[in-house]
Amino acid sequence: MDFQSFLSAITQISEEKGLSPEKVLETVEHALASAYKKEYGKKGQSIKAKINVKANSIDFWRVRIVVDDTIVYIPESENEQEEFAFEIKKSYRPTESELSIEDEKEEEGTERRVRYNAEKHILIEESKKDNPKLKPGEELIIPLESRDDFGRIAAQTAKQVVLQKIREAEKEIVLAEYKSKEGEIVSGIVQRIEGSNIYFDIGKSLGVLPKEEQIRGEFYKEGQRLKLYVLRVDSTPKGLIILLSRSYPKLISKLFELEVPEISSGQIDIKAIAREPGSRTKIGVASLAEGVDPIGAMVGQRGVRVAAVMSELGGEKIDIIEYAEDPAKFIANSLSPAKIIDVLTQGKNTAVVIVPNDQLSLAIGKAGQNVRLAAKLTGWKIDVKSDQQLKEAEKKEDEEELNIDEEEAAKPEE
Repeated sequence: MDFQSFLSAITQISEEKGLSPEKVLETVEHALASAYKKEYGKKGQSIKAKINVKANSIDFWRVRIVVDDTIVYIPESENEQEEFAFEIKKSYRPTESELSIEDEKEEEGTERRVRYNAEKHILIEESKKDNPKLKPGEELIIPLESRDDFGRIAAQTAKQVVLQKIREAEKEIVLAEYKSKEGEIVSGIVQRIEGSNIYFDIGKSLGVLPKEEQIRGEFYKEGQRLKLYVLRVDSTPKGLIILLSRSYPKLISKLFELEVPEISSGQIDIKAIAREPGSRTKIGVASLAEGVDPIGAMVGQRGVRVAAVMSELGGEKIDIIEYAEDPAKFIANSLSPAKIIDVLTQGKNTAVVIVPNDQLSLAIGKAGQNVRLAAKLTGWKIDVKSDQQLKEAEKKEDEEELNIDEEEAAKPEE
């Protein structure tokens, strides 16, 4: 075997597939062990291979587990019932391959032992001939003759194992890479549209944008580039599923992180977000550094920062609200751009907001959107009233009290 060519091939595979040389070597070793077993080994044997780069050789060895009668059951005759072969101690945990028949319910306290397999196991008495220090449960290593003439079938087996392992390694790398991107933004290009699902090319894999995660009224076309929020990454038998979103509220905060360096530096903190995708968003921000104006930093000079985010979202309106620890002040800020006269807190998370009569419709917003988003942003139930409505309500209460007093006075004395 030309080891220089062999190592060059491994390096090439590593670079092409984005895998570490160590991972490729491990895959090839597994394939060589499978090929060796197929050509020269027996069913049930555990054979391993190691590529010795320095010595330009491949080492093969067989592994047998040292056992005693507390671990395995040795049948007295070949005709014994199979079920007895699996009466092993509770403390022993055999592998799935060792349990070749389906377990059945057994009475509590039954001891279970795995059936002795001469290809997998070696009795402690026998193992002491080769290594007297070995104990039950440990492995006996048996060196095997190195061979490189595996034959056509064995070589094909090795090739299939290598390809399979490389595919698995690629899948693991892509899974790990995108799993780390959960909760982050990725840039994607629309590759295809299938029904209501939009598939994006996001680099090493495809991500899917389902209908429920799309912005209402937003249209998509092949070749279009957009920024997307990675909601979840799952590995399934059919492959990797990367769930994307354009409607998730945190997409807004991640877009602002790209535009506003004060957020990543820790000078500004995004406290809350309320969003109706494609229409309007309110975002509450606070300054963590003295002298930093949170709203000014978010808006940017001549509004370039907020304009960039709005443009990415197809013109979705964004209200930037200054966060306040005082609920009344935060509620007042959240109803921006309406002017507020007073905020009256009533009970648990319930507030009445008083606005000038000409600001009532602005405070409530079209179809109640402004007050609805303000309630989501603050976590308070908000009832908006004009000062005129408040005066009329107070006048009505006074009149009702006056009527009650007059009725009381009109009652004849007993």
